[in-house]
Amino acid sequence: MPIKIVTINILDDLSRWQARRDLLANGLAALNPDLVAVQEVRLPQNPARWLAEQIGLPYISLTPKMGFESSKEAIAILSRFPFVSEGMLDLKGQQRVAQYVQVEVSNQPWIIANGHFYWQPGESPTRLRQVELFLDWLKSFPENFYHVACGDFNSTPVEAPIQRMREHFVSTYAQVHGREPDYTCPTALPRSYRSQLRTILGFFVLIRPKKFNLNWHGTLDYIFTDPQIKVLDCQVILNHPRPDNPKIYPSDHFGLCATLETSV
Repeated sequence: MPIKIVTINILDDLSRWQARRDLLANGLAALNPDLVAVQEVRLPQNPARWLAEQIGLPYISLTPKMGFESSKEAIAILSRFPFVSEGMLDLKGQQRVAQYVQVEVSNQPWIIANGHFYWQPGESPTRLRQVELFLDWLKSFPENFYHVACGDFNSTPVEAPIQRMREHFVSTYAQVHGREPDYTCPTALPRSYRSQLRTILGFFVLIRPKKFNLNWHGTLDYIFTDPQIKVLDCQVILNHPRPDNPKIYPSDHFGLCATLETSV
């Protein structure tokens, strides 16, 4: 039985939410996904719950960030299938976390993991350590389970964290197209001045002012699978603006949608 999995960073800046939320929900509903991994879920508003209701996915696993960010932001997995188990991983940096759910698809156990990793322009030792933690965590699940790892890795394809992921998993988009997308972030969606200022300050706090580039575009979002899972398709999604406003996109990231199948 094929299953369809989406990953999308929905942007915790809700200043344009009313203008873009139907574009996001309608785009996802048209895809009819079985599972959706969501990053940057603003709290306490929790737009992931609204989104799940709109697209008809009844099961939600919400994992807040650590520490002082726990009341402000979370990641989530929305699912058509009930959860057999679920859990979280402290990624130990910027209060970031990963999460997993176990679901049964045609009596086969699947682990779906979702993460939002350390933001720092260019290569980052902290982000690489987070990916190593993530990989060790995934190794702790039974080998006979099917594994999918997705999310916003905040790493471009040439950087070390993605190279490490590829040592153990298959990038679904690259498997279908022979390369990663040209970019998944950013879109033309305007962000609030507060959100823009936070990003600009981040470049200087993280001592990467030379990396600051208003015209930067890159691929940060991925869906990885076990090599034994057959990738039927993978496409960039949610990459079109509203017809009446070319600057209003569903988010500041494009999403990915992968259709997967096991050989059993």
